[in-house]
Amino acid sequence: MSQAVDAALIPLARTPPNSNLAMPRTAVLLTGGTGYIGRRLIPELVTRGHTVRAIVRAGSEAKVPSGAEVVVGDVRSRDSVAPHVARDSVIVHLVGTPHPSPSKAAEFEALDYVAAHECIAAAKTSGARHFVYVSVAHPAPIMRAYIEVRMRVEAELRDSGLPSTIVRPWYVLGPGHRWPYALIPMYWLLGALPSTRESARRLGLVSIDNMVATLAWAVDTASGDSRVLNVPDIRQRR
Repeated sequence: MSQAVDAALIPLARTPPNSNLAMPRTAVLLTGGTGYIGRRLIPELVTRGHTVRAIVRAGSEAKVPSGAEVVVGDVRSRDSVAPHVARDSVIVHLVGTPHPSPSKAAEFEALDYVAAHECIAAAKTSGARHFVYVSVAHPAPIMRAYIEVRMRVEAELRDSGLPSTIVRPWYVLGPGHRWPYALIPMYWLLGALPSTRESARRLGLVSIDNMVATLAWAVDTASGDSRVLNVPDIRQRR
């Protein structure tokens, strides 16, 4: 990674979350384990000593990285998910529509919202102790249907009473996800202007390493408290 990209992704001046509050290693149920983030997160969680169970649809079992227990289920049904939720476990919910775009509003409703809604219900009835959810940075001037679904899920998480960690990236840079590198000069300029500085920080770029480290930290420190991690918080972990 070039020095220019490193500079664009450096942590912003925020007090880092207290990393000394690590909880004992625990059981993790992960959805979206065959996706862009999930394939990288599973090995990291296993390395940290967590017991990972990945729930996937039939036919995708072989795509799950080694080290995780693989179970087949439908994340759009609480009755399918609940039997796989261990009591006192941590749920990491990564399922979402691949390659989201404004034209996929119906898919956001049918998959992203329904899966999150049902997995929250399964987590609550099965006695999970913490729910980690990848949302999106907002407000933003584009991707309104995508943002609206995730804001609705965030509200349901708050109302559920489940302790949660909500992670709000904007765009995740990494292999195959490199076109926004061209926007880095624009981010520098917007970050330097008082009128656009806050938006540039809220909608900043994060790396796949930032996301994996942040989600692993969220599992390590999952407790009875809820927290929201925005782009500046995500950038602190890599």
